[in-house]
Amino acid sequence: MELPSRRAVEDLANDLRLGIAEHDLDFYHAAASGLLGSWSVVDELYEREVAPKAPERSWSEPADNPLGAWYVRTDLRTTESGPLAGRRVAIKDNVAVAGVPMMNGSETVRGFVPKVDATAVARLLDAGATIAGKSVCEDLCFSGASHTAKTGPIRNPWDTNRTAGGSSSGSAALVAAGEVDLAIGGDQGGSIRIPAAFCGVVGHKPTFGLVPYTGGFPIEQTIDHLGPIAPTVADAAAMLTVIAGADGLDPRQPTGVTGADYVAELDRLDRGLRIGVVTEGFEQANSDPGVNAVVRAAIERLTAAGHLAEEVSIPWHKHGAAIWDVISVEGATWQMVEGNAYGLNWKGAYDPDLMAFYGERWRQNPAAFSETVKLVALGGTYALRNGYGASYGRARNLEPVLAAAYDTVLDQYDVIVMPTLPITASLIPAADAAAEEIVTRALDMVANTAPFDVTGHPACTIPAGLSEGLPVGLMVIAKRFSDASVLQAAHAFEQTLGTLSHPKHK
Repeated sequence: MELPSRRAVEDLANDLRLGIAEHDLDFYHAAASGLLGSWSVVDELYEREVAPKAPERSWSEPADNPLGAWYVRTDLRTTESGPLAGRRVAIKDNVAVAGVPMMNGSETVRGFVPKVDATAVARLLDAGATIAGKSVCEDLCFSGASHTAKTGPIRNPWDTNRTAGGSSSGSAALVAAGEVDLAIGGDQGGSIRIPAAFCGVVGHKPTFGLVPYTGGFPIEQTIDHLGPIAPTVADAAAMLTVIAGADGLDPRQPTGVTGADYVAELDRLDRGLRIGVVTEGFEQANSDPGVNAVVRAAIERLTAAGHLAEEVSIPWHKHGAAIWDVISVEGATWQMVEGNAYGLNWKGAYDPDLMAFYGERWRQNPAAFSETVKLVALGGTYALRNGYGASYGRARNLEPVLAAAYDTVLDQYDVIVMPTLPITASLIPAADAAAEEIVTRALDMVANTAPFDVTGHPACTIPAGLSEGLPVGLMVIAKRFSDASVLQAAHAFEQTLGTLSHPKHK
């Protein structure tokens, strides 16, 4: 870091309105210069002692990419044996694969190459999986639809004129099209479950902290999740078994958190389940009657198969989206924008190379942000400057109330269910669409998914059927760290409802 001139110290003092007298400026210049010398010491020590070196790994631009879902292609494996041997996996492009470019859907990250594998990637490789490539995700992952990535829209295999959902758009599209066996997704407002539901596959958002987020590009530390997208619940369980558990590097994880053999748990159900059907999940402002009808019909099939389903009311569910709005907007502005993705003030593994690269790039051209990130920056900056983060604090302090509203019902039922999304996949906006359409289409489906990113409950979407030829998801939720119960229930429901076959590209 270049040391400041006396004029730079004076200008900064005036900008910060510190009231430093002219006769004290020489002292502050000398003191600041001496203090900032420690930065050079730390930089030198870091490079000498702990700075990682990226491995040499082969990758290529996708030659055949009809859905726009591949960012780069790879063929990486480290062992031929393990529980995922022979499985081809796509990695969402906000998750680090060392030596392979990561764009996170954004011009502000284009050209960055991570030096260390994300923990989830390392665990997949150790389990015998083959990393088939990086799947396109939305611009900085702030979209529930698939039209904000700077590489172009990702198309839904069921209808290529429609969204694949976001922000794990490429991951779900590739699984649904049968181009990979499994995929990693990320979820801050529904971004595993939204594309999985729109594309007719399984998406599991684990309990907050169960899967280490280490090596994922953060949005907001209290809502960051990584998890599996897969053709079946058993496939999702197999991936979760591999990637769950503490890594000692992620402060999102409770001390000593462990995973389980989620596959072994699937078939241990020896009775019908008690299902709470959440009324408010069917009553969002934009709930599609066709979607509701498909989910209601699916629940009737589950009761016919021996499960007990009862209507329950959780009024707080309708407050969840507003609580999420405050946390995600103020939190993302503070961490993802001003804090250069990682922010500060927590113990764990940082990626200083990414912080420096992205921090410089977005400040060179903030106009390169997507319309959704621009909205976050505007709303979040205004709120922080005028409310000083107090509203964020209030929203975080409401989390236990929101969580308790679900847990009170879950004390009486094994799982609760609702439509994963209130709508089916919408049309992809035209390239010249107005900002209003771009933003509205990106965020109009999160009302049922986002609350569980706030509370951290595990939530899994499975296909419930089709509405006018498009997939509809059923979301299954249980208490925190009851991921085995969620997957067990989802698996049992899947046996009755079936899966959706890979559609032919239209």
